[in-house]
Amino acid sequence: MIQTAKRLESVQEYYFSKKLREVNQLISEGKPIINMGIGSPDLIPHSSVIDAIKNAMTDHKAHEYQSYQGLAELRKEMTTFYQNQFDVSMDFASEILPLMGSKEGIMHISMAFLNKSDEVLIPNPGYPTYAAVTELVQAKPVFYDLTAANNWMPDFEKLEQMNLSKVKIMWVCYPHMPTGANATLEVFEKLIAFGKKHQILIVNDNPYSFVLNDNPMSIFQAKGAKDIALELNSLSKTFNMSGWRVGMVLGNKNFIDAVLKVKSNMDSGMFYGIQKGAVEALKLKSDWFENQNVIYSKRRELIFELSSQLKCSFNAKSVGLFVWAKLPNTSHSSEQFIDDLLHEKHLFVTPGTIFGSNGEGYIRFSLCVDEVKINEALSRFKA
Repeated sequence: MIQTAKRLESVQEYYFSKKLREVNQLISEGKPIINMGIGSPDLIPHSSVIDAIKNAMTDHKAHEYQSYQGLAELRKEMTTFYQNQFDVSMDFASEILPLMGSKEGIMHISMAFLNKSDEVLIPNPGYPTYAAVTELVQAKPVFYDLTAANNWMPDFEKLEQMNLSKVKIMWVCYPHMPTGANATLEVFEKLIAFGKKHQILIVNDNPYSFVLNDNPMSIFQAKGAKDIALELNSLSKTFNMSGWRVGMVLGNKNFIDAVLKVKSNMDSGMFYGIQKGAVEALKLKSDWFENQNVIYSKRRELIFELSSQLKCSFNAKSVGLFVWAKLPNTSHSSEQFIDDLLHEKHLFVTPGTIFGSNGEGYIRFSLCVDEVKINEALSRFKA
């Protein structure tokens, strides 16, 4: 028999890949499932973005291989976006690299900077892909605790007590997924100081800044961040382009060059039309975000009501595309709780445990569900 690589022994199939098969099976059986588990925007991109990809189809270079670094026009627009939204200056020629979604950036960064047995600081709770990719490149995940008591921020005193001698990368994600906690400039400054002290690359994964957030921030607003940090960003949530797969990584030239060495061996450039659409998205004015957030705000209020129906508690000041809710005192685990919801009320939400052990006792609702469906879900508890 042909044996799979040993690296696969340390990773599991992505939770949603597996769970959605069960959800889809229930749907095929006629069950009226309402899916509040996935953070995939159901809203559509701006009409100018769709027009841009349509119009690009007849450009004479549209169907050729594209540059591994993306169109200069796209990189310029990405850096302009950072200047306008975060007051952060980046060199479009050397300090930004477009990606086919920021998720691929997690792999590219890991391959560029990690050797076998290097260690990686990973938030608990946090995005499961950080740990999975770390395992795939044969490095070692080292989880650091985030807790509600500390507003889901790193505990730097505890971090300093750890053996950090083998740590090469620290993953952070602010605004935080799944909890919706928003970092302050002081937290970013502490992260940069920590990274410099221990020579750890700090990588902030930042796709949620503009969803229900009055204070969008970049880690590069912290002094000296370019010396020790990278930041991932994405058009998926901000511009309803998750299926387009457009992201970016930003940092100093040496770091970006290292990531490019990996990326240039793994794809042949992003499709021209998608890049042209992304350019138009990045040009959108502030009313785009305001209009999106009017919709998400209404949905969030309904999700708050649904959470209350479930006797869950939540932080009404959290930001981002999700509602992180603490379960009432119960003997059920998070996974048992959501399975009961799925089979008894035909409602799918995400158990907090898929984000780490500190997610036990929590569930996560997505705001990527229209008001009609949320109201329908509510009706199932009021009946």
